[in-house]
Amino acid sequence: MKKLILAALLLLITAQQSFANSIDKTISKSGINKGAIAVSVKEIKSGKTVYSLNDKKPSVPASTLKAVTLSAAIDTLGKDYEFSTKLYKNNNNELFLKLSGDPFLTSSDLNKLFEQAKAKKIIEPKKIYVDDYIFDSMEWGEGWQWDDDLNPLMQKFSSYNLDKNLLTIVVAPTALNAPANIYTTKFYPTTFMNLVTTGSENNVVFKRSNNISPDIITVEGTIKKQISKQIPINYLKRYFILRTEDAIRNAKIEYFGDFPQKKTPASNVYLVGEIKHPVSTAVFETLKNSNNLVAETVFKAAGAKFVNNTGSFENSEKMLNAYFDKIGLIHDEIRIVDGSGVSKNNMITADFMTEFLLKKAGDEDFKKLLPTPGEGTLSSRMLYFKDNLYAKTGTHCTESALAGYITSRSGKTYVFDIMINDPKSKSGEKKSLEEYILRDIYANY
Repeated sequence: MKKLILAALLLLITAQQSFANSIDKTISKSGINKGAIAVSVKEIKSGKTVYSLNDKKPSVPASTLKAVTLSAAIDTLGKDYEFSTKLYKNNNNELFLKLSGDPFLTSSDLNKLFEQAKAKKIIEPKKIYVDDYIFDSMEWGEGWQWDDDLNPLMQKFSSYNLDKNLLTIVVAPTALNAPANIYTTKFYPTTFMNLVTTGSENNVVFKRSNNISPDIITVEGTIKKQISKQIPINYLKRYFILRTEDAIRNAKIEYFGDFPQKKTPASNVYLVGEIKHPVSTAVFETLKNSNNLVAETVFKAAGAKFVNNTGSFENSEKMLNAYFDKIGLIHDEIRIVDGSGVSKNNMITADFMTEFLLKKAGDEDFKKLLPTPGEGTLSSRMLYFKDNLYAKTGTHCTESALAGYITSRSGKTYVFDIMINDPKSKSGEKKSLEEYILRDIYANY
């Protein structure tokens, strides 16, 4: 009997070594520097590591970090949390616009809010104050890249979130070889250095020199057919106030004053109107579509609630560490500096991520909110694993990452984390390697 048990153990060890060798061979064939790759694979039922490579080496997680920060934020906010923008009135006919940093708030919502005021016969308020104390004044995360300031996926975020914090610019052709027409769809004080001519193809480049003026946009190239381009708004508060003035005029409310900052009084005010958006929408946008603006807003809102004060990264960090302690996750060897994973200053280990995923393994709602092949950021990837894979993607500069759950052909489920930080390989090569590693896990484990 002892010989049979020993033989079985030897077969198991041999099989595990063979499976590990298959992943090692896949990595070697990729041509990507092995030292730039971190991998951790653990079996859910036992929690044991079945494959690891540089799994204790700190690496940049990119947007896979959203799975971690969002989980902590929702644990603090609660699944029923709502972003709520409110309009109050006091006995002195003064209005207070209380912001929540709602990442889904639109100009149309502001119109509805002031229409609600008009419906309650508020037509000549003495003063309109803005309560923007939900968040501090920091509008970008630590380590965000200055040359991403025209990237529509990396817009600023603040209490004044509105219209996705993006400005739409239209470039339209005129007569052949004549200058193009360039304008914004909504008024915002922007100067265009128009170097675009009407030609035989669309080849338009946008540039912004922050050292000269962030509201001067240089547009170069040629235009054949009209295009629209979205760029991040530079001054969020200015854009918000402009749209608030539009909403007041549209509601035919007589007010021509300014909008000073002031906290909403705790008493002697009544609610005039309210616009709400559920946090469930934010969860979907963060995990399925990897929306950076939404991720940062939810993270900061959770920090604000945790300390019952103004949201800041410092308060979000306190919230995050308390969450790690609550679920029993060791976090001494990592560094998290934002809620979205945009910053290259974020550093975690593959082992940390798989330990986190093990802690979340019993939460089926969380697992199924991660993209599966054919949807979200996996809409055109990993189709081989349909219904067997739930994973958060991460792509940023020279980094590519993938973390989540995979059920192998044998029926066993594993957590995994793959982080590739190699500046010499192409993005497609990194993503191909991620898929081939998963194929090895699916087929052999």
